[in-house]
Amino acid sequence: MAYYRQVGTVPPKRHTQHRTDEGGLYYEELMGEEGFSSDSSLLYHRGLPSAIVDSQVWELPDQTTTPNHPLKPRHLKLHELFPKEVWAETDVVTGRRLILGNGDVRISYVVSTQDSPLYRNAVGDEIVYVESGQATVETVFGTLEAKPGDYVIIPTSTTHRWLPHGEGPLRAYAIEANSHVAPPKRYLSRYGQLLEHSPYCERDLHGPTELVHGEGTDVEVLVKHRAGGAIVGTRMVYPAHPFDVVGWDGCLYPYTFSIHDYEPITGRVHQPPPAHQVFEGNNFVVCNFVPRKVDYHPLSIPVPYYHSNVDSDEIMFYCGGDYEARKGSGIGQGSISVHPGGYAHGPQPGAYERSIGAEFFDELAVMVDTFRPLELGEGALACEDTNYAWTWAGRGPGGSQQ
Repeated sequence: MAYYRQVGTVPPKRHTQHRTDEGGLYYEELMGEEGFSSDSSLLYHRGLPSAIVDSQVWELPDQTTTPNHPLKPRHLKLHELFPKEVWAETDVVTGRRLILGNGDVRISYVVSTQDSPLYRNAVGDEIVYVESGQATVETVFGTLEAKPGDYVIIPTSTTHRWLPHGEGPLRAYAIEANSHVAPPKRYLSRYGQLLEHSPYCERDLHGPTELVHGEGTDVEVLVKHRAGGAIVGTRMVYPAHPFDVVGWDGCLYPYTFSIHDYEPITGRVHQPPPAHQVFEGNNFVVCNFVPRKVDYHPLSIPVPYYHSNVDSDEIMFYCGGDYEARKGSGIGQGSISVHPGGYAHGPQPGAYERSIGAEFFDELAVMVDTFRPLELGEGALACEDTNYAWTWAGRGPGGSQQ
């Protein structure tokens, strides 16, 4: 995100001396994307950011995936995955259960009241959507406050931890990319400013404003990274706490963006999913479906027309309101619908006709569209509604009524 910020103290000129009050040097670290060819920030540390004293294997949670074969749409009930008795034993990093994944993106879900360990994802950027609950996210760039409806965007290799607080658990929907994520290119000027037709602008992006300082020695950080073509984990131990930054500046940093600050694009007839797009990564996009006025042509049909995903899988996470197109299918808060490429899908029976004359939809959903097939993680297999695929026909295999 090419939008400059500065927090703390930095020298007037980059790559020059920045000294402590006692005369010692702070250590400058360039954190940049695509080598030295894209967005970056300069961070100034009290200690050497490269100093480690141990490195051991961190066994990741189950990352096994199963192909969606035979091909069919699926309904996943995420709220069944984390009973209340496990909330206090679960954190937002190590407690994630894999729902869907491919070589470009992995989608996980977690419910937690426990502080997470220090963590960084060296595979790609993370977009963590807060379904409910609140948390302070402490990062090497400073603190972020996350609330219901917030996307927390965390650049690759940003050391951070999640500290849930307030009433109720933190419910988090984690989208882990194998790439960087950014606003759609069509929303940006050639220099990176969000344009007038974009459904959000820089005022809606909330980066760190206060640094956080950690204490302690022999501090463990969990690192997710690539090795041998697989995604693996390592426990690195640092002689001093990595939250030792006295200042930074640049255009690369974590930030929050509220789904409630997204201004929906509407029209006289039904708008296609790209009108709802909010982010994009390599081979996937993220879209919002938010409360909005709907189509106002006198003959309009406000719910989506039936469509075939010839190039993509469509994953809809229902996180608020009342989604008109899915009534009668058992979809509710915390549901995911998986509509794969090669399958024509659309509104549930009755919803097409019933939507005529509607003026407003009160719905909230996060959609991920991928351009390679997604496979099912262990979390998906544990919470599937096996009757969903047959709800358009009213009967299942062999003629059984549903």
